[in-house]
Amino acid sequence: MYLSRQLRLLPKASIGRSITTSSTHYTTTTGAAVAPAGEHIEIPNRIERSPTDILKALASTVGRDHTAPHYKYHDDPFLIPMSNMAKRTYAMSKEAGRKAAKWIKEEHRELFLHQEAQPAIEKFAPSMVYTEESEVDESSLGQLIELGELKDAVLVYNLLEQKGMAVSPELKQSLLELVCFHNNQDPLPEEYIEERWFLQNNQRRERHGKTWKDGDLAEKLYAEIEPKTPQTYAALIRGMAKYLQCERAYALLQEAGEKQIQLDTNTFNSIIQIISFLKDNAEQRWQLCTELLQQMSQQKLRPNLGTLNAILQCISTFGNFKLARSSALKVLPEFKQLGVSPSLGTYYYLLIIFCRERGPVSHVIVDILNEIAGREFTVEHPKDTYFFATAMDVCRNHLNDKALAKKVNELLHTGNNYDLVGDSFKESIYYRNYLALLCQTESIEDFMLTYDLLVPNIYIPEPGIMEEVLRTIEINAAVEHVPRIWSDMVVFDHTHRESLLLYVLRIMVDNRPNAETPSQSQLPEQCAKVALDMYNKIEESVRRIKKVSFTGQMLGDILTLLVRGDNYEKASEVFSHIDKNQHRIPGTPAESALQEYVEASIKEKSPSQALAALQYAVDNNMESSVIAKRIHDGFTLNEAHLAKLKSLVGESFLEK
Repeated sequence: MYLSRQLRLLPKASIGRSITTSSTHYTTTTGAAVAPAGEHIEIPNRIERSPTDILKALASTVGRDHTAPHYKYHDDPFLIPMSNMAKRTYAMSKEAGRKAAKWIKEEHRELFLHQEAQPAIEKFAPSMVYTEESEVDESSLGQLIELGELKDAVLVYNLLEQKGMAVSPELKQSLLELVCFHNNQDPLPEEYIEERWFLQNNQRRERHGKTWKDGDLAEKLYAEIEPKTPQTYAALIRGMAKYLQCERAYALLQEAGEKQIQLDTNTFNSIIQIISFLKDNAEQRWQLCTELLQQMSQQKLRPNLGTLNAILQCISTFGNFKLARSSALKVLPEFKQLGVSPSLGTYYYLLIIFCRERGPVSHVIVDILNEIAGREFTVEHPKDTYFFATAMDVCRNHLNDKALAKKVNELLHTGNNYDLVGDSFKESIYYRNYLALLCQTESIEDFMLTYDLLVPNIYIPEPGIMEEVLRTIEINAAVEHVPRIWSDMVVFDHTHRESLLLYVLRIMVDNRPNAETPSQSQLPEQCAKVALDMYNKIEESVRRIKKVSFTGQMLGDILTLLVRGDNYEKASEVFSHIDKNQHRIPGTPAESALQEYVEASIKEKSPSQALAALQYAVDNNMESSVIAKRIHDGFTLNEAHLAKLKSLVGESFLEK
């Protein structure tokens, strides 16, 4: 391209010069390149490219940077989310900014009438506003339906009705399909991905029954369209089935059958999906499913992938495990003969059919992974994005098999399969199960390599997973990893979880590092810093909603760690807090904590602090004889200190 541009800039006289290379001679005297005799130049066919193909090619040379946050977040330390709640909040805030910009553009459309781009970009132009006074016709309605503008399309249709203008049956059919698909509710724009995911998760939890709007515009349009066509029946049946008006959807299917109106495969699929709402037990559901398949066969309808997944969805609701398993095994060979290839959604249904929580152990996932290993998938069915999260759940909770989990993870990172991991919620479930399984089955060194790779930019552990990590560290006595885990707990806002705080303290106290070993020489000091940081965090939590209260055991462990880390000044501060608030703090420190504090007091030549520890032990009915003897033997006490000691343990004890 560069050479062609330079040739165009040359004077015409110079264009006739020869362009000579080391192997080929071309001349441009006739205005066109001529190849030497015997050489044939083939011009390749033009390849259609999408607008993002160059970006994809560049991205493929780089790969994923595990040390960087997701591209949807600002690459700024103060704007990188460090908790699952923050991830959702930041992503939704970014979309809220887009919505605000869009609102300003619509409210002040007179400021955005200029068109800089050539050709013009429709999305950047203000949208048309329709009111009761707008001049509209059939073409306006058709254009709005094509753009998917439901709210405006309904308004224009009502205007046409009010003005007595006829609307063609074809246009009514198109409007019926649009209204049925969205249940006459304006859909969320496609660009708001995060909000769509969040709403879907909420709707999945809240959706328990029918949401179809009875007697609404869809049913009015259906009544107006005469004669009824297969497409008319199909639109209303699918809409009712999607929004769980199950009885009426099935009744319409039967009505179409009685009138000899042949419906399409996808309409039957929509009814098969809701069989569990039509029949109560497994036998009745399977009977109705076979009846619908027979009707499809009589009408010469060819089943597709949607049919296969709809049948498996129906089977997955069977309470009878034996019937569910045998039915699934009958269905799969039938569809294989029909040439229907399963998608990841198909395998998802097989997993939930065979690998039930209260059913027998099934290794069907082994056969599935052997079948699809190394393959790259694209989305063919809405349930395809459920496969990876479910497969990892089966590996952890059903089989507890690390090797299978690694196969699933390898498949996820094959080609563009990561696009099918689903939304951020499913991705979080996937890595939650993956990390929890590796916690239980891998060595601590190998596990921490995976942990460092995934946390925090890809996955942020929930408190339950953090507890699993701490349990692994405790089992392996790997106290050297505690400072790193504690720093993550601070960043992830887990410091208000009392159970986690106690666990961290217990690991550090029970696994005393050997200061003489070079690799552990810094650990006592690091553990002391962790304990002090924890003490300060708990004191700060008094002013927070998520309040954590001190306990005697917690303060005793903090005291022990500060003493071991040679931070006697802060240890004395902690003991002073214990002593002053002993009536408000539930429980008492362990006797070993007081003994270690007394030893440190002897080392620091502070008899007053040692006697205060003895006073505390006596006041709380703790074993005090060991502490008293150590104070007596470790110090050269003056008369005041000796009198204090005698008043606490008695003269008879000192005479022994």
